[in-house]
Amino acid sequence: MSKSHAIESDRVLLLNLGLSEKVCATLAEILLPYFRLKTIDFYSGSGDHVAHSDYDLSQLISRHRPAMIFLASAAHLITQTRELLELMRKDFSAIPAMVLTEGDDPDEMLAWLKLGAADFLTLPLRAIDVLPRVWRLKQHDDLEDPLLGTRAAKSGLNELVGESQKFLKEIEKIPTIAKCDASVLISGETGTGKELCARAIHYLSSRAGQPFIPVNCGAIPSDLVENELFGHESGAFTGAKTTRPGLTQEADGGTLFLDEIDCLPLLAQVKLLRFLQEKEFRSLGSTKISRANVRVIAATNADCEDAVKTGKLRRDLYYRLNVIPLALPSLRERGEDVLLLARHFLVKHATELNKQIAGFSPSAIRKLYFYEWPGNVRELEHIIMRAVVLSDDAVIRADDITLLEHIDPTQSESFQASKDRIVADFEKTYIRSLLLKSQGNISEAARLARKNRRAFWELIRKHHISVKSLRASASWSADQISRKDGIVLRRKSMTK
Repeated sequence: MSKSHAIESDRVLLLNLGLSEKVCATLAEILLPYFRLKTIDFYSGSGDHVAHSDYDLSQLISRHRPAMIFLASAAHLITQTRELLELMRKDFSAIPAMVLTEGDDPDEMLAWLKLGAADFLTLPLRAIDVLPRVWRLKQHDDLEDPLLGTRAAKSGLNELVGESQKFLKEIEKIPTIAKCDASVLISGETGTGKELCARAIHYLSSRAGQPFIPVNCGAIPSDLVENELFGHESGAFTGAKTTRPGLTQEADGGTLFLDEIDCLPLLAQVKLLRFLQEKEFRSLGSTKISRANVRVIAATNADCEDAVKTGKLRRDLYYRLNVIPLALPSLRERGEDVLLLARHFLVKHATELNKQIAGFSPSAIRKLYFYEWPGNVRELEHIIMRAVVLSDDAVIRADDITLLEHIDPTQSESFQASKDRIVADFEKTYIRSLLLKSQGNISEAARLARKNRRAFWELIRKHHISVKSLRASASWSADQISRKDGIVLRRKSMTK
């Protein structure tokens, strides 16, 4: 069978690699009312040897012509199951493959998706978890269509700018996470781009054509949370003259983004947990159970483990939301991304305001670079936007950039911890300033520091400083701005 061969729309093939008969029977019980299921024990039964070959797999799939394939893998046959999935993706990429495993490690789940699995399931199996995912895959057209560009633009991925490894490690997970329907918990300080990431996941998923509903849980009065989430019937309380749907109903088929999830009152957390488990809810004043097919993405700027320990966040809700974690680094952890983002926002807002601003003066670059950014990317964008609005020059100067006073984070630190942090901050700032001054020339920066090149290089490695990014930033500044008076210089190649 090849990609072009027809498949039967109601046939599901279950290839069992070592899971118990009871698990397979449970899956069959869930699927059989809607699909024709064929179960095959795809292993020899002795040791770890899996009885298959490229030819066997091709013959098997060609004979059954399934619309979907389940790979049910025992823990000791994970490696063999991965090999089988890779073979399937090579020759049968048009057929979605769902992986069923015993584990629930987030890294393992992401690994399955990166290998080409359309989605994954973990034990125990429940119809409320299995059927929505199966129907989604069955009805979903591949994103490689004329709408892909529009979806990518809507996703906001072009706003997720950065080159630091810590940032890219998390952002590169987004297209993979978008393939499945699992709950996601995004953590990070205020202003790091949590809602932007949630939108990217939604618009890159099969739910892109349905609503994306963002909710700030901290902004809803505690006595109105249940009403906001699940709605009410007419007459449910004084003033309820009409029936009003909740946000879960508005998001039906799409994504519900719950920001500041740790601010949700405990009673509302209980009801949200039930909704996540059963996809069921009851509106205020109603005797009827309603359902909504919603993917939930939650976000918090708090330490979730601490919130659980202090009783602010229910442990069972935390585990239910934290199926796939996404941890966004603060801007001060992203080093040279500050200048990259500053240039991005400068171009964006100068274009919007129809202003001819070419760049930043060297003193403005230094001012941006060595600030701590307590408000992260959001604060940086607002400061650049304000500078663009107020500036009448061809470049943004240091005086155009208004920064908040530095907030001292050391009040609760011990003497030694505070000393270590200040020394580390000094070393990092000092090395970066020399590298900027020397335009990324390590030998020249080491000479200015009066250290040998090897020792200076070890300090660069210790503080994870990207010389390449600093060299590019220094070059960009030198090419466009005169160090003497800030007048824009044109490259010779542009004047030819």
